[in-house]
Amino acid sequence: MNLLAPIRRLLLSLAIMSALVSVDARADIYGFVDEQGTGHFATEKLDPRYKLYVRGNATFDSSKFSPHPGDRSAASDLNVTRTPLYRNLSQHPGLKKFETFVNQAAKEFALEPALLKAVMAAESGFNPTAVSPKGAVGLMQIMPDTAERYGVTGDQKKSIQQKLTDPRTNIRLGARYLRDLLLMFPFKQDLVIASYNAGEGAVRKYKNQIPPFPETRNYVQVVAQFYQLYRPAQQREIKREATLEASPEAQFDTTSRVANASQGGARSARRPRIHLVIPGRRALPDAVQSIIE
Repeated sequence: MNLLAPIRRLLLSLAIMSALVSVDARADIYGFVDEQGTGHFATEKLDPRYKLYVRGNATFDSSKFSPHPGDRSAASDLNVTRTPLYRNLSQHPGLKKFETFVNQAAKEFALEPALLKAVMAAESGFNPTAVSPKGAVGLMQIMPDTAERYGVTGDQKKSIQQKLTDPRTNIRLGARYLRDLLLMFPFKQDLVIASYNAGEGAVRKYKNQIPPFPETRNYVQVVAQFYQLYRPAQQREIKREATLEASPEAQFDTTSRVANASQGGARSARRPRIHLVIPGRRALPDAVQSIIE
């Protein structure tokens, strides 16, 4: 029995937690809820409908989304847990649906579940069949060559791409890749997230700095904000304070990342969705739509 293994896991976990807390989450996030109940988020105020939702210091401006918009007094972090926008993120059905796989992968690779949830939200909006124009697949948007590097192979029944749509497989691969990046860039979680987006080669090319790509810089900040949202302490606040509304399942529409495989947009129009825009992401064809399971 290797008695040092638990100690190494503990040290790795402490290093990861320290790195996560130290991330400089300066991104402001703006948003609004439209008439169909779709929550729209962006890292810039794209038009007058967008109001400041999350400040760059990771605090919430709940007055912008109070259930009683006429009351602007005594806005607090707790009030925001009652807003539709907050629930669209914190109560997304994918969180519960994939929670077992997230917790298993987090435990195996000494990660915080909040990190996996944050990356998953930014990458695919909890859509296991999401496919990017570059070919990244699934919840954690894994490239087939990355999967192959970790031992995933195609066979007569399923290709690598098809196997990556399996939530357990995809989450575990994403967690393993994040763990390896954390070992590559210890105590530098901003570089870990930048590498997940742009590749570790790009980070090394720019001398272990976040590459000067608008997409990557915004992505790092958004993931840092989402990580704060999904931290356990805030999850406990949500359970205590939030009042849930009966509504169809929310579906992230990450139109800057997700390509439509084959299914039509008419079905998606019947569901409230969350639309996440990260300015700077490379544009996709006009036909891009969300994929519904």
